[in-house]
Amino acid sequence: MGMPSITISFTEMAATAVQRGDRGIIAMILKETSLGLIKNPIVCTSAEDVPTSLKKENQEQINLALMGYINAPKKVIAYVIQDSAEDYSEALNYLKTVKFDYLVVPTVETDEQTTAVVSYVKAQRAANKLIKAVLPNTTGDNEGIINYATEEVMVNDKKYTTEQYCARIAGIIAGTPLSISCTYAPLSELTDCKRLTKEEMDAAVDAGKFIVWWDGEKVKTARGVNSLTTLTDKKNKQFQKIKVVDVMDMIANDIRMTAEDSYIGKYPNKYDNKCLLISAISNYFDRLITDDVIQSYEIGIDVSANRAYLKDNGENVDSMSDDDIKTANTGSYVFLTCKLSILDAIEDIVLPIAI
Repeated sequence: MGMPSITISFTEMAATAVQRGDRGIIAMILKETSLGLIKNPIVCTSAEDVPTSLKKENQEQINLALMGYINAPKKVIAYVIQDSAEDYSEALNYLKTVKFDYLVVPTVETDEQTTAVVSYVKAQRAANKLIKAVLPNTTGDNEGIINYATEEVMVNDKKYTTEQYCARIAGIIAGTPLSISCTYAPLSELTDCKRLTKEEMDAAVDAGKFIVWWDGEKVKTARGVNSLTTLTDKKNKQFQKIKVVDVMDMIANDIRMTAEDSYIGKYPNKYDNKCLLISAISNYFDRLITDDVIQSYEIGIDVSANRAYLKDNGENVDSMSDDDIKTANTGSYVFLTCKLSILDAIEDIVLPIAI
């Protein structure tokens, strides 16, 4: 008879999780003097797709993003607006309906639109569209904002400012597999960068800045952190890691979308079907363990939430056992509790050497 359909859906989603995580999608907002024959959006999966009708600077920005890291990004979706546009509202409204992982705007600092983009990303994440943005010199204090902050980098005699190089940083992050981090990713095309002391680099990372540095032989990224610096009980140090947030966002998106497509509205809300959902999600997590994305998990019915729901609906919960609470009718609600242990990458090695 085979597995129930919801289990199949979660199993299929898990089977492609790492592949999807390895090849992210970058959204880019570009400005041109005249749109001419340009049709939005411009979708590029390789350098051959970059339109020659774009000005040289914009062609370069797309190509920088496509360089990637271990993998190239899956694609770059560029939306072009006119130089005369007062803000990015046209492009940002369009991108609300587009699936992507990272947003980058090569002129955002020059155009004084950083605050608007930060607000946009925060609002989208609050609405469960879990995008991130790579922005120059931006104290976003949010896991969805990567604050790239190296003053300049060089390719021989050519220099790139912070905002000009954000596309390259977005490509590195989007091209990083879920099983590793973008920490210490080499930038082989660079010949030098703004050099900092060890103390200055430590201070930058602690301040939520993503930087690149010269290690004496080559330029490479520092620790892969986002701009989050204010920690709470709900957002601990793990939320400062780009890798960990990418995994959390992927899991949240996968579970929400698969449940919407294969579960919600399609099963009576009885205990057996709640267990079916738990089993299907467990299969998904089991695959992520196999693929070294997470280490362990716990998932089950949230008895406390069930009890609160029943009490609010007039049930005498004091006379009910935990099993009664767990199997009770909770209307249209399925209250679950989950705890994950997400695998980070090796980034800190402690090796005292005794002589």
